[in-house]
Amino acid sequence: MATQKYKWQGIVSQYAYPETWRSLWQVFNSVIPFFVMWYLMYRSLEIGYWLTLILAVLAGGFMTRMFIIFHDCCHGSFLKSMKANDRLGLVLGVLVLTPFYQWKHSHAIHHATAADLDRRGIGDVYTMTVEEYLAAP
Repeated sequence: MATQKYKWQGIVSQYAYPETWRSLWQVFNSVIPFFVMWYLMYRSLEIGYWLTLILAVLAGGFMTRMFIIFHDCCHGSFLKSMKANDRLGLVLGVLVLTPFYQWKHSHAIHHATAADLDRRGIGDVYTMTVEEYLAAP
């Protein structure tokens, strides 16, 4: 069992640090198609709402990808420079309608307190202890 653990660490270790070209490629293949879908949605309104709705699902997928990149920028793990992560995060925050510094702060609190029932709060999945459950109506 221990050898499997170390084998797995070796496989994923190559992804432990950001590579600028990969990061920029992810930005380009997420943001550009998002704007293309946005434009096509606008143009598709002349054809029918059904087509716009189909395109909206695709645009939502690209928006999800942008939010994932935004999330990684909040962790400072998407680009090598913290300043670059913050700048990209600010731009993506506008596109995903999420304020960067506020979300970065609350998300850090979430990671610091996740699964700690004595320090519940921001971003938690509501969880009850056995005592709380038994005392609940």
